Amino acid sequence: MSFSQDVKAEILRRKVTRPCCCASAAYAVACFGKYFDDRGIVLQTETEGVAAFAMKMYARCGINGQILRKERPAGPMFEFSVKEPAEVQKLLDLFGHTGREPALRIRPGGFKCQNCVSFFISTAFLCCGTATDPEKGYNIEFLSTRYQLSQQLEAMLAEHEFHPHRALRKGANTIYIKAGDHIEDLLTFMGAGNAAMRIMEQRMYNEMRNKTNRLSNCETANMGKSVQAAVQVQKAIRQLEEAGALDTLPAPLPETARLRMAYPDLPLARLAEKFDPPVSKAGLSHRFKRIQQAAQRLSRPTPADGKENNA
Repeated sequence: MSFSQDVKAEILRRKVTRPCCCASAAYAVACFGKYFDDRGIVLQTETEGVAAFAMKMYARCGINGQILRKERPAGPMFEFSVKEPAEVQKLLDLFGHTGREPALRIRPGGFKCQNCVSFFISTAFLCCGTATDPEKGYNIEFLSTRYQLSQQLEAMLAEHEFHPHRALRKGANTIYIKAGDHIEDLLTFMGAGNAAMRIMEQRMYNEMRNKTNRLSNCETANMGKSVQAAVQVQKAIRQLEEAGALDTLPAPLPETARLRMAYPDLPLARLAEKFDPPVSKAGLSHRFKRIQQAAQRLSRPTPADGKENNA
């Protein structure tokens, strides 16, 4: 199963005990299904469990509906509906709607206890929500063709500090949350604690991997600088040797040069230990700078050379 399906399966295992919470879940089905008006309601879903959950919530509210299975090349579609006039009137009375509203709006007065909003939002996710696999990214979305409902859902999520955002994509109003910690909180709020733990574990793994990569990149960069510096020192030593000027350098530079050439790949700190007595890393670095400066002086033309060339 996909991560979205895992989240929905976990929400479906959540127990709804209070009548007011059942009504809130049923209300979310009406608001975020295919349609809700004086003809009744229709919810279409690819998950049979979601359709069964919807019928169960309505049955607990004393409203009878039915489920139809529709075959498609891409897979079956399950349609839960309430269309019988008597049952439609019951649900309109339950939700406080006429079914002829020009713009459907959520009636917050229908939420009677602190869990009602939780069941409303979790059921909205069952009807129109998707969640990205945490290995690919952090994202939860709610899609609806109804502008007012999307705006109100965004406000509800914001009220609980889930920090939602809203966008219009391909004609659908999309409410989305991208921050990993806010997604964890929302999943927990909707009753999908195991899915929230998966997000948390993935975030920890990503943070550790990023930290390791940063350290590795930093170490690689430092190694590159060290190798480049060692190469420059060895080049200067060879230049002095070829000119016969190495032994003319003041002590202890000749010994330093010979040890560098004897251990060309040894890091600066370990090379410093080869001296008797050992020298500090900073002291060794200073000696190498003096050797390089001596080699640079060899390559500079003397004043006399300059006059001859001008002549």
